[in-house]
Amino acid sequence: MKMSDVLIRPFVTEKAMNHLSGTPTQKFRDGNKIEFIVHRDADKPVIKAAFEERFEVKVDKVWTRIQRDGKHAIIKLADGYSAEEVGMRVGVF
Repeated sequence: MKMSDVLIRPFVTEKAMNHLSGTPTQKFRDGNKIEFIVHRDADKPVIKAAFEERFEVKVDKVWTRIQRDGKHAIIKLADGYSAEEVGMRVGVF
């Protein structure tokens, strides 16, 4: 699998958007996260490497879950990097 095939598209819902700012009503309260639909065979280290390479940021942690619409990855960026800025670059805003 090529690195360019790992990240399919950003996942944009109201709840996913709350990951960016860290609003108190969400499960992950500290924010600075962005959610993507990823290739089903991609594991966490591959997702992390692909995201860091594509957006030139550092990733702190990756959570994954599989749903009917595909595999979701919630990507938390390291301190000093902004998920909102990445969201703007991919057209989430």
